[in-house]
Amino acid sequence: MKPKYGQHFLIDQRVLNRIIGYAGLTKDDTILEIGGGTGNLTLKLKEAAGKVIVIELDRQLAVGLTQITRDSNVTVIQGDALEIPLPGFNKVVANLPYQISSNITFRLLRHSFDHAVLMYQLEFANRMLASPGTPDYSRLSVMAQYFAAIELLETVPPSAFKPQPAVRSAILKLTPREPPYHVNNIGFFEKFLKAVFGQRRKMLRNSLRSATPMLGIAPENLQEVDQRILEMRPESLTPKELAGLANRIQAGT
Repeated sequence: MKPKYGQHFLIDQRVLNRIIGYAGLTKDDTILEIGGGTGNLTLKLKEAAGKVIVIELDRQLAVGLTQITRDSNVTVIQGDALEIPLPGFNKVVANLPYQISSNITFRLLRHSFDHAVLMYQLEFANRMLASPGTPDYSRLSVMAQYFAAIELLETVPPSAFKPQPAVRSAILKLTPREPPYHVNNIGFFEKFLKAVFGQRRKMLRNSLRSATPMLGIAPENLQEVDQRILEMRPESLTPKELAGLANRIQAGT
């Protein structure tokens, strides 16, 4: 079957079994699966967990999932996981449709759950995991690590999927946690990161000066912070340092 929404269905039974193991499922768990596809992972979740809720955008695939899981502990919801209200769950296990990786991840991370085991494109996973001073360090790295501890479990070759993607994939474990540093206003911090990493080769002073209208701050606010920091580029600062700079700029102190 050729997928309508860019999915690559995981068919390697060994990888599927390892995902179940990584998730540490029990009959007390309610699992959310985003993009059930043809049901290869869903059927294994059904056996390991107490309850499985699958959200599938493709109507034809949703009908197929309903048929193969009929009269079981699986509930199939046909709809867009980015738009519909999310049901209650305590773990997430999914081979995510790659084109919604960023949006669905941050939607999930604003909910309370124990942990998630998720499949991503390897390039995207590397950006989520990246440290300061590395080429992959980005707005995504800072924001993802603000909300969760992130662990690389394994990389997965294209041959594990049908149709095969053009790139390698990666399985990550995300565990929500209390943020490791303080942000005064998360909305402002997100806009701040977009501004500085959108022009990552520029010194912070230059990228922030051009972004003052978007950030809703007076240019004078930039004069109230350590000018040595403004001579640096964003990839040179840790997430905590970026948050401290954003807090001071917003407050004008």
